[in-house]
Formats: sequence, structure tokens, C-alpha cells
Amino acid sequence: MTDSPDLPDLTSFDGVLFDLDGVLTPTAEVHMRAWKTMFDELFAAWKIEPAYTDRDYFEYVDGKKRYDGVASLLRSRDVEVPWGDPSDDPREDTVCGVGNRKNEVFSRILRSEGIRPYPGSVALLDVLQAAGTPIAVVSSSKNAVEVLEAAGLRDRFPVVMDGVVAERDHLASKPAPDVFAEAARMLGVDPARSVAVEDALSGVRSAVAAGYGVVVGVDRGVGADDLSTAGATVVVDDLAAFVD
Repeated sequence: MTDSPDLPDLTSFDGVLFDLDGVLTPTAEVHMRAWKTMFDELFAAWKIEPAYTDRDYFEYVDGKKRYDGVASLLRSRDVEVPWGDPSDDPREDTVCGVGNRKNEVFSRILRSEGIRPYPGSVALLDVLQAAGTPIAVVSSSKNAVEVLEAAGLRDRFPVVMDGVVAERDHLASKPAPDVFAEAARMLGVDPARSVAVEDALSGVRSAVAAGYGVVVGVDRGVGADDLSTAGATVVVDDLAAFVD
């Protein structure tokens, strides 16, 4: 599939399991905008300092389940609020309420602007599917199915391990190995003979902890060195690198 001596042939593995936001679709950018909008308003209202930055997103939020991200970010500012319940109204000052505020912003942006998958990612999916290589999505987002449908990718994936499944089955958030381990089980593949594809530090760490044979880091902004340090076997700027 690729003539590069530095990149593995992904069709030679038992399965390839993809993160969604920032790997298959540029929804990471939408998530970043939604988090920033929500946290900027929250920090101003609660008089929290220092101000929220993009680095906060990569350090505390990216790749984690929504409420875990909220708790992690607030903890970084020494702010503790009740956890609450996923059914909390977005106006409630709980971890779940704050997370639900962000989801309202995200859904509004997705509905108004739509989403298109990365062309290089679609090209790789085409190659893998033509070779009969099993594929799956491993996302912390509860919006994963909605995003896949909006991007025209839902029918490609028989297995979607997302935030809804993680909450239902009480699976720990990335960087714990739980979601990548469970996704491999659902797909019927051995992690040691499979590939995980991630753009988030927490996701790379999760796949490494789950024992994946190869972990591909996609650098959409977090930094190639940081992805490698987290455990990525190989780092590329775009998944087209495996096709060209």
C-alpha cells in the first residue's frame, strides 16, 4: 500500500481502529471552538484565572469523555464543583451541567456548518476496505454517531465505540486503556496485531496502554514530539501519507 520504508502497511494488520475527531473529521476544530466559547463565558462569570487557552484543550480536555474533561480543566484552576448528573440542565453549576453547556454549542455549530471528512482519511478508509481490513471508530464523544452521519461515514463502520457506550458500560476515559481494549474486543481483533490511529495525547496513551502493536499519531496541532513522547509508533501530518 505504501512504498515508504518508514510507514507500516496498515492492510497487513488484523484491524485498524480510528479516533474520530481530528483523525477522520475536523470536528476537533469544532470541539475546540465550542470548548473555548463555553469556558471563556464560564471563566468570566466565575472570575477564574488564568484565562482559558488552546493549550488547556490539549492538556486537559482533548480525547477525554466530556465530563472528565470539564473536571480536569476546572481542577487545573483549583475549582471544584459537584459532579451532578448527565441529565443536568446546561445552566446548572455542576460538572455535568457545564459539559452539557459545551455540547449545546457544539451541536449548534455542527447543525449550522456541517462537517466534511479529511480527504486523506477517506482515501485510507477506501484502501483498507478494499483490502478487507476490519475498521472501527474509538471516540470519547457522545456525538460520534451524529458526526459520522453528518460526514457520510457512518455506514463504513460496523463498530463504533463512543462516549455513549463508555458511559453505559462504565469504561474509564482515555488515557486509560478501557475504550481501546473494548473496541478491539467488539471488532474481534487482537490489539497486539492491530493499529490505533489518534491525534490526542490521551488517546495515544490509551492505545499504548491497551497493547496495540502500532499507534499512529496524526499531528493536527498537538505536536509530533509530544505524540511520540506519549508513545506513538509513527507520526504523520495526514493519513494520506499511507496512501500516496
